[in-house]
Amino acid sequence: MKKTLCALAIIGCCACQPKVKAPIAKVIPHEFREFENIRVDNYHWMRLSDEQKNAVYPDAQTQDVLDYLNEENAFLRAGMAHTQELQTELFEELKGRMKQDDESAPYLDNGYFYWTKYETGKEYPYYYRRANKEGAVDELMLDVNLLAEGKAYCAVTGISVSPDNRLMAYATDYVSRRRFTIHFMDLTTGALLGDSIPNTTGGVVWANDNKTVFYITRDPQTLRSNRLFRYRLGTEIGNAQLCYEEKDETFSIGVGKTKSNKYILLSSSQTLTSETRILEADRPDGAFRVFTPRSHNHLYRVDHMNGVFYIRSNRDALNFKLMRTNENATEERNWREVIPHRSDVLLEGYTLFTDYLAVNERQNALNRLRIINLKNNSEQHVPFTEEVYTTGFGTNVEPTLKTLRYNYSSLTTPNSIYEYNMETKEVKLIKETEVLGGFNKNNYEAKRLWATAADGTKVPISMVYRKGFQQDGNGKLLLYAYGSYGNSSNPSFNSNILSLLDRGFAYAIAHIRGGSEMGRGWYEDGKLLNKKNTFTDFNDCARFLISENYSSPAGLFAMGASAGGLLMGAVINMEPELYKGVIAGVPFVDVVTTMLDASIPLTTFEWDEWGNPAIEEYYHYMLSYSPYDQTKAQDYPNMLVTTGYWDSQVQYWEPAKWVAKLRALKTDNNKLYLDCNMETGHGGASGRFERLKLIALQYAFLLTL
Repeated sequence: MKKTLCALAIIGCCACQPKVKAPIAKVIPHEFREFENIRVDNYHWMRLSDEQKNAVYPDAQTQDVLDYLNEENAFLRAGMAHTQELQTELFEELKGRMKQDDESAPYLDNGYFYWTKYETGKEYPYYYRRANKEGAVDELMLDVNLLAEGKAYCAVTGISVSPDNRLMAYATDYVSRRRFTIHFMDLTTGALLGDSIPNTTGGVVWANDNKTVFYITRDPQTLRSNRLFRYRLGTEIGNAQLCYEEKDETFSIGVGKTKSNKYILLSSSQTLTSETRILEADRPDGAFRVFTPRSHNHLYRVDHMNGVFYIRSNRDALNFKLMRTNENATEERNWREVIPHRSDVLLEGYTLFTDYLAVNERQNALNRLRIINLKNNSEQHVPFTEEVYTTGFGTNVEPTLKTLRYNYSSLTTPNSIYEYNMETKEVKLIKETEVLGGFNKNNYEAKRLWATAADGTKVPISMVYRKGFQQDGNGKLLLYAYGSYGNSSNPSFNSNILSLLDRGFAYAIAHIRGGSEMGRGWYEDGKLLNKKNTFTDFNDCARFLISENYSSPAGLFAMGASAGGLLMGAVINMEPELYKGVIAGVPFVDVVTTMLDASIPLTTFEWDEWGNPAIEEYYHYMLSYSPYDQTKAQDYPNMLVTTGYWDSQVQYWEPAKWVAKLRALKTDNNKLYLDCNMETGHGGASGRFERLKLIALQYAFLLTL
């Protein structure tokens, strides 16, 4: 009787609540004409300029957009109101696994140990250092919680200390548009200097005179990082000298310093091509000189040690090779081979020491670390034992050290920092992230599976579940992927996923083409006119998991963000019946329109990834999979779409328009929600606890389905 009364009470309460209707966006047809083809976009009006978004008083169009986004958010709140208790439970659970008073492992740099620290209840880190000498005391360099007071969003980046250890640069962004303002602090007094540099990428590189810094500004409209400046502290910002401007709109620039601290590096790069310029850090007023001229389809990256430059290059080497050359003879004709190209091994990166060279390689979708003794050319490998794991270089600043610091984790092993002694081969655990809440890695099992794509290609899948998961076809499974830009989706530990695993879910990562899990060719087979392989691989992985009885269409869920959000849109247009529910985070879905508009941030960099739709062949191919353009009258899975109003990478109007079009065309009664965070951008909330609220919402959405 008690259960019946409770059920009736709940039904009664629900009946009393006012129903919030799904927003119906107004229709204002806007025609696009390309190559004798007409596209009609009924929701083009949702696009606002930066000037409109930043205006103190909204104009009529801006108000219409704000009203629509607020209606969508209200609809989401109403539709998910019954999960509020579950969301709170999930949030506290996610938060409860974090050691709140945690700190990072200190690393040595130029006579000081550096680390970050969190305090219980605080959203943001504290940055500390301590001199490497007996009796030294901890010095608080920066309290980000103080900077964030009264701010809805706060990002800090670019913390960099001058060579004499006296001054510190750091950069802040309070909008989430990734346009950072650089500040300088005297670490001996804690006082801010009068120098402040707006509209930058956030980083500075110090010349060796401790007074000159190099920084990069963004184009105010496209946000392309295109201009390098030299600035002497204590002078007027207006006197900063322009050192270099990248005129090619498909390139962006970056600035750094070699491991030896002898050279400042200015890199220009895009998807297929790169170029480096160098300047001696002891001569900051000099002119940068080209290391070796750019040439189409040649990517290279350089570093320096012991009078020698090392170069990772893909010249006639799809999976890259490692070259070296004397510092006074940098042109490509002088390069000599250190590590040859291998068809089955991707050379992902390297780091230099005085006596050793450490190399990060990838084979069969797994990383490995190789050490080469520069004195006798002997080799060794760092040992790993798990079937599925991820590893990579940690913070290795001091070149004279004999230890390599590296990161390691797996789907069942928390993030860990190790040191490998390159002389003795001893492995030492420095820090393993503590996971609270009763976590025991022995309760979970991870494995590697291989699905067969329609064209016969074997696609790796990494999977984890709680022991006891039944492979009977009734399981719930969340399938994640990214599959773009050559970025590999590594099978690393994520404590948040435990909230799903402990509720009966399995979690799988599909290592689809478009990443580099199986080498650079894996990337080439999932870009440009091969892009559809990315989407069909994902659906083939889904079908494989169903055929192997890990799940079924009634229990299979899919998730991806950014370019992975495009993936979500494409796969459900193609085969919506495979999935019970889909989460598309900050999804890049209006592919053709965005790629035709060079004024939108990041567009010009993307042409070598997706194609330039100003060329007819690419136009028709991109149009054939663009999620927004291919949305049609059919049944779709339950969907949660997320975005940020200030997103500079995938503008909010893409997911907003997509949801409006889906709602107008879809033929089912499944859930469709848009969550637009009005205070954040592409990366979501900046606070370590605040960002968990979105995850709690996403998990509640999945669990209630």
